[in-house]
Amino acid sequence: MLSRFAKITMLFAAATCSLLLSCKPHAPIKMADLLQQLKKRNYNPQNVFSSDARLAACDSALKADSPNYDVQLLSKKALFELQEGHEQQAVDIYSKIAKLPRYMNPVNTLPDQAVAFMRLGERANCMLGHNGASCIFPIKGAGIHQAQTGSQQAIETLQSILKSNSQDAQSRWLLNIAYMTLGRYPDQVPAQYLIPNLNADDGPYKVKPFTDVAANVGINLNSRAGGSIADDFDGDSYIDIITSGMDLQDHMHYFHNDGDGTFSDRTAQSGLQDEVGGLNIQQTDYNNDGRPDIFIMRGGWLRDGFGNQPGSLLKNNGNGKFTDVTIAAGLQFMHPTQTAVWADFNNDGWLDVFIGMESHGGTDPNNNHPSALYMNNHDGTFKEMAQKAHCQINDFVKGVTSADYNNDGWPDIFVSTMSGRKYLLKNKCKGGNNVGFDDVTEKAGINIKQNTFTTWFYDYNNDGWPDILLSSYNFSTTLGYYAALEALGTPVADNGNIFLFKNNRDGTFTNVTHDVGLNKAVFSMGGNFGDIDNDGYPDIYFGTGNPDFGSLIPNKLFRNIGGKKFADVTSSSRTGNLQKGHGVSFADFRNNGLQDIFIEMGGAYIGDAYKSALYLNPGQNNNSWVGLKLVGTQSNKSAIGSRIKVTFTENGVQRSVFKDVNSGGSFGSSPLRQEIGIGQAKMIDDIEIRWAGSGTVQHFYDLKPNQFVEITEDGKLTPLNLKPLKFNTGEPAMQMQMAGM
Repeated sequence: MLSRFAKITMLFAAATCSLLLSCKPHAPIKMADLLQQLKKRNYNPQNVFSSDARLAACDSALKADSPNYDVQLLSKKALFELQEGHEQQAVDIYSKIAKLPRYMNPVNTLPDQAVAFMRLGERANCMLGHNGASCIFPIKGAGIHQAQTGSQQAIETLQSILKSNSQDAQSRWLLNIAYMTLGRYPDQVPAQYLIPNLNADDGPYKVKPFTDVAANVGINLNSRAGGSIADDFDGDSYIDIITSGMDLQDHMHYFHNDGDGTFSDRTAQSGLQDEVGGLNIQQTDYNNDGRPDIFIMRGGWLRDGFGNQPGSLLKNNGNGKFTDVTIAAGLQFMHPTQTAVWADFNNDGWLDVFIGMESHGGTDPNNNHPSALYMNNHDGTFKEMAQKAHCQINDFVKGVTSADYNNDGWPDIFVSTMSGRKYLLKNKCKGGNNVGFDDVTEKAGINIKQNTFTTWFYDYNNDGWPDILLSSYNFSTTLGYYAALEALGTPVADNGNIFLFKNNRDGTFTNVTHDVGLNKAVFSMGGNFGDIDNDGYPDIYFGTGNPDFGSLIPNKLFRNIGGKKFADVTSSSRTGNLQKGHGVSFADFRNNGLQDIFIEMGGAYIGDAYKSALYLNPGQNNNSWVGLKLVGTQSNKSAIGSRIKVTFTENGVQRSVFKDVNSGGSFGSSPLRQEIGIGQAKMIDDIEIRWAGSGTVQHFYDLKPNQFVEITEDGKLTPLNLKPLKFNTGEPAMQMQMAGM
């Protein structure tokens, strides 16, 4: 007789046999209808992220006629209950298993039971009793749990685990976190299990604390993993927020900045409620009308055909509404992706798009998805040319970014993958349709073999040459293991850390990760860069985690210290939420010269959804700044790829800050309006702009700082008189209903 676990395995497999998993484009139908078809297709127990279908299949197997306990099946049910957000049911099942006699219970479910208890405490306190300090590491003040049952039971379970195996670093990490949630860290943590200094001060580079004001200002969003865009979508000069969710049950959200210190939800009015799915989103201006459009990337992480989903190109109609023009534009494909980059690869004044797909190897065509390059035809349509351009990469691509790394006037491409390979593609185009790339990765010295995720080009040291940042990532164990060992002074080398490659200005790069202090366990998923202290050196913020519920590690903020090193200021900034972080956007939402941080929060499962955060920057000093909105005429209208050099005198010494016009990192999009810190400058000596595409170089001399200006490629500079806004930093008078409840 088959065991119930075997039966559920067969159920999972049988449910997949009838699926239509083709990666060929579907016949032209309305995109909303196609997405609903795919939603039904993906409700399948073989889909690892379809916890609802898996739970239903598990329940069916449990109703079979065998009277015997199948502990494996029960533990699977408990896991699926947890993934669905049914923490109490999961706890009850694990407790039931724990009471079985040893001969009936060969499975050690105590670690899973501890995680379920932890999540029970998070539900009661960080979600239903949410406030701005909830789950912020190190936990203190208003973040301490009022309902203590979940954490207390987790402590008891974790201590039982550690008595049997004192070397269990993951359980030790969670034990210290559980004590912290009850306000009993470090004093009451048993000495043999204590991880000291988790609440240590950030030292000489600490910053003033940010405040999460999302709920106060009308951003009431509870979501699972997804993307974020911060930009001005209606031309009123106030930065709005648009988000997405990875599952085809998750629709997009549009939060309009109303210019009065609040945001209003305009999702329904904009038509974005019909756009579901999309682990990542980016803004672009594909038709050069000056309005930011949206590109949606779907299917990321999904294998065996479940990720065979279309991307979407949404046209900004200029009236607060968006229209899906994917099919009309010739951008319809059926491949899993979560990363793309828009740039003018042939310098014709129109934005093209390179899309990194996710291939997993083997002979199954559903797991082979080569990257795509769509060139802009100037008429609202695109032509796919990746193979002809020698950039048809067949790999598990998780991040792509573009910049002119060799300063020859042509935008290049860098590709980060989960296979260990990296690709630096040098643009050898000479204009027109003769676009092409050479793989110069080895020659450039980018020789790390670790699996990597988030990436971007940026000039971290302001020498005028774009550098490359990318983040190591793996699934070998839950992330508390790495966090614990690092905190104890025995880190696991090159696991989850950030890699920084300094541009040597000769076509090669040097790995300076250790030199600048970024050899830390981060495990970044989303990430981006901005300038929190307006010193002109870009700081970096990462959304961290993985799908495992036990991977409770803080999101990370690193401050750039003069282009020489980075200091971890997560603790002092109060931005280290323990919940899963994804799309990250730096932006001056208040038009006051200070960059705030928005992060789309939540894990891969509905039961791991969480409230997105808007961290308000209190101002770190009295440094100066300038905001630049560039408008192309010969170049692409949004000026993507243009190089800005701001030169000023600070304390008697002249220096320059360099910034490329783009949305930042590969997972999360900041505004195309460039917000540039210039230290103690009293006057801007020169703003130099090298326009992408045309190559035109302009100079604007002797400008006052602390203002926004619009610069057009025809040489016109117009000051923008923008009203600064005040946001409410008090606690919202509301509680949040979480998804899965």
